Amino acid sequence: MSDPALSIRHGIKILLLVCVVQFMDVVDTAILNVALPSIERDLSFTQQNLQWVISGYLVSYGGFLLLGGRASDLLGRRRMLVTGTALFAVFSLCGALAPTSQTLVVARVAQGLGAAIMAPAGLSILMTTFHGPARNKALGAWGAMSALGAAAGIFFGGVLSEGPGWRWVLLVNLPICAALLVAAMRLLRPDQRGDRRARFDLVGAVLVTGGMLLGLHALIEAPVRGWGTPRNIGELVTSALLLAAFVANEMRVAQPLFPLTLLRIRGIAAADLIQLAAFGGFTGSFFFLTLYMQNVLRFSPIQSGSAYLPVTAVIMVTAGICSALIGRTGTRPIIVVSAVVASGGMYLLSRIPTDGSYIPDLLPGLLVMGVGLGALLVTVTSAANAGVPGDKAGLAAGLLNTSQQIGTALAIAIFSALATNRTDHLITTGTAPPDALTAGFSRAVLAGAVFVAVAAVIGLLAPNTRTVTTMAGVAAEDAEPVRAG
Repeated sequence: MSDPALSIRHGIKILLLVCVVQFMDVVDTAILNVALPSIERDLSFTQQNLQWVISGYLVSYGGFLLLGGRASDLLGRRRMLVTGTALFAVFSLCGALAPTSQTLVVARVAQGLGAAIMAPAGLSILMTTFHGPARNKALGAWGAMSALGAAAGIFFGGVLSEGPGWRWVLLVNLPICAALLVAAMRLLRPDQRGDRRARFDLVGAVLVTGGMLLGLHALIEAPVRGWGTPRNIGELVTSALLLAAFVANEMRVAQPLFPLTLLRIRGIAAADLIQLAAFGGFTGSFFFLTLYMQNVLRFSPIQSGSAYLPVTAVIMVTAGICSALIGRTGTRPIIVVSAVVASGGMYLLSRIPTDGSYIPDLLPGLLVMGVGLGALLVTVTSAANAGVPGDKAGLAAGLLNTSQQIGTALAIAIFSALATNRTDHLITTGTAPPDALTAGFSRAVLAGAVFVAVAAVIGLLAPNTRTVTTMAGVAAEDAEPVRAG
């Protein structure tokens, strides 16, 4: 029997809506990377504070995701999607018009909060709209958005920053958000009234959000101020204590923010760990490959961004193929094989020479990595949502995206330390700066290959899910009924 949910216009529109939400959220984690030199000049950033144009968004996005996911379950998915999109648009405008460096950083932090509300609401809507084999296809499309967004963000950032200017990197969000708001109001049913007896776990919300924010801040600052400094150790320890207190709180309250029973669903924990390792490896590698192109090969922002276009094309092809294969092979074989392939492509990229050029030294590794990236992230998304009850779909989405953001922060922190130590050591021994920079970037990309190889090992231990089903039967309460017609 065919999958009717994806064969009619209404279902396709809902799928497009949630995919654009995820794509935009992920794009904005990378889209300002190549614009940083222009931002530094225009707003007089110090070199140390410049990183917070990127990290401010990353910290708030990752720190508030679990809270955003639970809010969508309790307060309504359409309501949270609209709220998050509106916040995202308002603070994109504030960032684009920012007169000072401080204003831009605050806007980026607030923009990340909007993304943390949008993303889990979007995936939750997908989970409660599509069923059976159609859900595998829908999740495949949604998962591909993470991979596409990571690569396309660098391309769009390069084109816009070298063209009309870096402020347009943020202004372009406004018409997209406007279209999303109109689509959400037209396509999605108004939220039903929740159970008035439900109580919001305020203590749990404060503990987990505080722990996540502090931990991500420590990871991002570690390469600058040192892993072993008293302040960094203090932040990491405090973060661990807050998260431990959160777990203890969730075990004793009647209506927890994060029901720990969710982790008992077969395969969810493994899928989230795979997402953490794989996405961290990919985004960290993209970051340092872009630095290599600009600082060693002297690529312009447009050239650096365009270098990732073949990756986006390969991701789209492999994502479509693998979303159809899940029902036949299950998730485990695809996860393991795709992670091994992607890790191999990243190993090729780690062999970059100082006098390299795009076609012989970058393109082969990027294509191989893209094949693995598209297949892996699509399949992990399906595995991370298998068996999730409908009233926990937003929370599961928040957990998956949280893994993604923690992986990114952890990878960039570790890779930065490895690259900086290698480069500094070679410069002190008399190595020419371009050679020293290349050696440092190469070590960072090699570490990315190791991260993705770890994802393959975790995949070997994960259960093999063939169909994304829900527990206790989920009604599609957020969307108009999707019927064959």
